[in-house]
Amino acid sequence: MCEASVECDCQPADVSAAEIRVRGLVQGVGFRPTVWRLATELGIGGEVLNDGEGVLIRAFGSNEQLTGLVTALRDRAPPLARIDGIEVVPRQDEASRVPGFRIAASASGPVMTVIVPDAATCPACLAEVFDASDRRYRYPFTNCTHCGPRLSIVTAIPYDRATTSMAAFPMCEDCRAEYTNPADRRFHAEPNACPKCGPRVWLEDGTGRETQLEDGVDAIEAAAALIRSGAIVAVKGIGGFHLACDAANADAVSRLRQRKRRFHKPFALMARDLAMIAGYADVSSEEARLLGDKAAPIVVLACRADAPPLAPELAPGQITLGFMLPYTALHHLLMQHLDCPIVLTSGNASDEPQAITNDDARRRLAGIADQWVMHDRDIVNRLDDSVVRAAAGAFSTLRRARGLAPEPLALPPGFEQAPRVLALGAELKSTFALLSGSGLIVSQHIGDLEEPATHDDFRSALALYQRLFQFRPDIVAVDAHPDYLSTQWGAALAAETGARLVTVQHHHAHVAAVLAEHRAPAGTAPVLAIVLDGLGMGSNGELWGGEIMQADYKSIVRLAAFDAVPLVGGSRAMREPWRNAFAHLNRCFGWSEISRRYADLAIVRLIGEKQPAILARMVETGLNAPPASSAGRLLDAAAALIGICSERVSYEGQAAIEMEALAGPNMAAAGTGYPVDVEVGDPPRLTWRSFWAALLDDLTQGTARGVVAARVHLGLIEALAGLARRLCREHGMTRVVLSGGVLQNRLLLEGIASRLAMYGLEAIVPQKLPASDGGIACGQAIVAALTIDQS
Repeated sequence: MCEASVECDCQPADVSAAEIRVRGLVQGVGFRPTVWRLATELGIGGEVLNDGEGVLIRAFGSNEQLTGLVTALRDRAPPLARIDGIEVVPRQDEASRVPGFRIAASASGPVMTVIVPDAATCPACLAEVFDASDRRYRYPFTNCTHCGPRLSIVTAIPYDRATTSMAAFPMCEDCRAEYTNPADRRFHAEPNACPKCGPRVWLEDGTGRETQLEDGVDAIEAAAALIRSGAIVAVKGIGGFHLACDAANADAVSRLRQRKRRFHKPFALMARDLAMIAGYADVSSEEARLLGDKAAPIVVLACRADAPPLAPELAPGQITLGFMLPYTALHHLLMQHLDCPIVLTSGNASDEPQAITNDDARRRLAGIADQWVMHDRDIVNRLDDSVVRAAAGAFSTLRRARGLAPEPLALPPGFEQAPRVLALGAELKSTFALLSGSGLIVSQHIGDLEEPATHDDFRSALALYQRLFQFRPDIVAVDAHPDYLSTQWGAALAAETGARLVTVQHHHAHVAAVLAEHRAPAGTAPVLAIVLDGLGMGSNGELWGGEIMQADYKSIVRLAAFDAVPLVGGSRAMREPWRNAFAHLNRCFGWSEISRRYADLAIVRLIGEKQPAILARMVETGLNAPPASSAGRLLDAAAALIGICSERVSYEGQAAIEMEALAGPNMAAAGTGYPVDVEVGDPPRLTWRSFWAALLDDLTQGTARGVVAARVHLGLIEALAGLARRLCREHGMTRVVLSGGVLQNRLLLEGIASRLAMYGLEAIVPQKLPASDGGIACGQAIVAALTIDQS
C-alpha cells in the first residue's frame, strides 16, 4: 500500500497526549483513514501510522476526546478489520503536540504484511452499480476499501497496485482522486477502477471469438439469456472460473454432470437474494447471517418440502442444498436478469483444479461450456468458494477458502515467543500454515495432492505466501504418514533450508487445531478428544481413524479406539463400500456364517459375486489388507448394508453423506441405536458384533432403510458419549474435543455434543477451521511450536 501523509487541522484545548496501539487485522483494510476521519470528527490532533505491530496512533486532545476515540475505534472499525486488542499509554511528549491530524508514512523497520481475504461487494458499491446516474453504473468490477479482490490478485509485497494484477490498469483522473483522498472510502483501495480505466468483460464462443451482441445488450445480460435458454456458461469470477446453468432446468443440469464428469457430488447454487433462497430452503437467523457475511460462503441449508421444483440431479441423495449470494458486482448483475437460482460450480472437469486463466479456461472447458463470460483482470491465486453450515448451536466451516483465507488466527496465550513454523498439512483437502509469534496463517483450501496439477498449485501458493509474509521457517512440520506427498516434500524442504523437521501424529494435529482455535493456553490441562476420520498414521505403523484420547498440545494418550478392521484391497476400500461391509462382517461372524444366515440380503448377494473366498484369504495373509480403526470405513460398511452406494462411490464420503441424509428425518422415531460393545484391552476397543447383528436383524425384518440409518447414528452417539462420560470421570476431565472429517456429519456432531452437555461435559468443536484434514496444518504448527529440539 502507498504511504502518503495527509493532514487535517484541529486545535483542541485542555490537551493530554496518548499513544494508542491497535493490534489485529488492521493493515490494508482502510484502518488509517478511518482513524483520520474519527479523529477529525472528534477534534483530536496527532497522527496514525502502520508499524511492525499493527497500527500506532499518537493523539492529543482532552481525556473525553481520547476516550471517545478508543470507543469509536471498536464501534466503527472498517468492515474488513478485526481488532484483537487496544492499548492506551499516556504520554507527555510535546513533540507530538502539533496542529492537525495526519496519516503518516509507516515506521522504519519491518512492517507486518497483511493480505486480507477477498470480500463480497459492500452495500455502498452495490448501490452505485444499480444507480443509472453513477459513473460506475452496471460496472462489474466496482469495489472499494471495504470490499473486492485481495488475495486473488496479489503477486508480491508490498501490497500496492503495482504488485497486483491491477497493475495493467492505470487509474484515470477520477479514480486517482478517490484513491488519494482520505475522506473517500476508496482511499488506497488498490483494485479501484471504473469503466474508463478498469478491466472489461465480454462474451465469447467456443472458437475464442468475441460474441457480437445486439444493441443495448451487454455481455452479462446476454449470458443470463443463454442460461435461461438452457446453455452452460463459463463465468470468470474472483478466484476462478465457474460453470453456470439454470438450476430448474433438468436437462441442463444433467448435461453439466455428464460433461464435467461429476456424477453425484452436490452442485453449489447462487440465488439473487435471501428471499429467493428462502423459497427453496429453510433459513434460520444464523444461516441468514452466514449468507450475508463479507465472506459470502456457500451455506448448506435444509430443503423446503414445499419449494418450487428444481432439477433432481442438483444434489442426489441429499436433503440439503448449498446456496450462496452474489459476491461480486458481476454476479449481482448476472442474477438481476434471472428469476431462478443457478448452478455455480467450479470451472473444471471432476478432480481437476479450477481454471483461472482465460487460455486455460478455453482449453479445459471446451466441450463443457457453450459460452464463456471473460474479463481481462488476471486471477493470480486460485480460490474455491468457502463452505459453511450451522451446527451445534454455532457454525462449522467445511471448506475454508475465498473470503476466509488468509485471515490470521490469533495465537493462544503462551505462544508469543514461538519459533517460525511451516506446517504442510495432510494429503487430502490440503492446506498449509505459517506460524510465528505474531499469529497463525492457514492457507486457502487447495485440494488433493494426489492430483499433479493440485500439487503444483500447492507449491506455487506456498512460495507466494512465503514471499508475502517474508517467512523463512525454523521448523517444518509434517504428518507422520511417510507416503504423503506433503510429508516427503516437507522433508526435502527442511533439508534444503536447514529447518528442523518435526513429524506430528495425524489425530494429535486434529485436536491441537481445535484447542488453538478456541485459544486454549500453551499449558492447558489435558482434554478428552474424540477424533473420527478415514485414517491417519498412528503409532508403530498402525492406521488409526476412530480414536478416543487424552490430549494436550504436547502429547496424546490413546484411551480407547475402534476395533481395527482390514482395509480389503487397500485404498480401493475407500472407493468401494462393499469391501468394508465384507471386512466387518467377516471379522465379526466369518463369511460362511453370513452367507448362510443372510443369503437373501442384497449386500450378501453382491459380495458373493466378488469372490469372497479370495477376499478372506487376503485378510488371513494380510495381503493388501492393512488393519485400520477407521470410523469412515465403518460408516461405509453400514451404508453398503443399507444399500447406499454399495458398489462404488464417486466422491469422498458419498456413502456416509447419503446415509446421514436418509437418517435425519428418522432420528426422533428410530428409538435406541444399535449396541456397541467395549472390550477390555490396551487400549480398550469398541467392537461391532452386537451392532452388526442388530442391523442385520432389522434388514431381514424389512425395517425401513431410514430407520436403520438413524439407528446407526444413534448407536455411535450413545456409545461415544457414554464412553466419554466414563473416561472423563476416570481421568478427571470435563472438556471433550470433537474433530475429524467424520464429525462433519451434523447428526453425529450435534448428537454427541448434546449428550455430553447432558452429562455436564463441555464439547469443544471446530468452527473457523474444518474438522476434516483442512484443519490439520494448523494443529501441526501448534504442536511443532512447543516441541523440544530433538536433534
